[in-house]
Parts: sequence; C-alpha cells; structure tokens
Amino acid sequence: MNKHGKSILEAVIATLVIILFYGIYFGVIISQIDSMLIKLLVGIIPAILGVMIIYVCIQRIREIKGGQEDDLGKY
Repeated sequence: MNKHGKSILEAVIATLVIILFYGIYFGVIISQIDSMLIKLLVGIIPAILGVMIIYVCIQRIREIKGGQEDDLGKY
C-alpha cells in the first residue's frame, strides 16, 4: 500500500470508529427515553454529527490526495 493509501485508510477508520461510538452512545440514550417526540429530537443530534464527521473525512481525503500528508504542516 502506498503512502497516500495508508493515510486515507487511517482517516476512514478513525471516521468509522467515531461514528460507531456516537451511534452506540446516542442509541443507548434514545432507548431510555419514552416520548417519541423527544426520541426524534435527540436522534437528530447524532445524524448531524455523523454528516459533519463524514464531511470532514472527505475534506481530509482530498487534502491527502492533494499531497498534504501532514495536516499540521500549514500551521
């Protein structure tokens, strides 16, 4: 596996782990709530977080493909 492939794989794995963690965390919280309306409102939070995390992962993959392996290099 080349250098870019390894960095992309690391970004994707980190994204999946974070989404899995938030999914389980909010799933347990939602399972403890009785009101369906509150369940829907609380369920929106992990959905928004998941979309944001995936967006950040896509940006990171674009940076890696653009040749910027070290994301701290611009600081």
